[in-house]
Amino acid sequence: MTKRALKIERSDDRLLSSAIGRIAKFWNLSNVKLSAVLGLSEATISRLRSGKTFLDPASKSFEAGQFLLRLFRSLDALMGSDDDAAKSWLTSHNLDLEARPIDLIDSFKGLLTVCDYVDAHRARV
Repeated sequence: MTKRALKIERSDDRLLSSAIGRIAKFWNLSNVKLSAVLGLSEATISRLRSGKTFLDPASKSFEAGQFLLRLFRSLDALMGSDDDAAKSWLTSHNLDLEARPIDLIDSFKGLLTVCDYVDAHRARV
């Protein structure tokens, strides 16, 4: 691995970790909830949110973080940057998904399902 590639990865891990912390704060995700979404311990989530640790670009948690960011951005675009509408959508029962989207994102499969669902609806807009 070159020094340049290593530098890019370090930048990526810090950037994504920061974005995940902001999304969690914005969506009022507790450390318990975020730990379920990313598959990390609550202690690691606490360190991540305080900027003391970062997601490893080679980990499944990093990939889950990327999908969480994708969901945030897609939902923002779909809702026309209406923050209250996005939060309401996440916490309301969805007939197509047969659950509240916020409950589905606890598993990697559920996170992918919600991302795909939102992206499919964005394509129609």
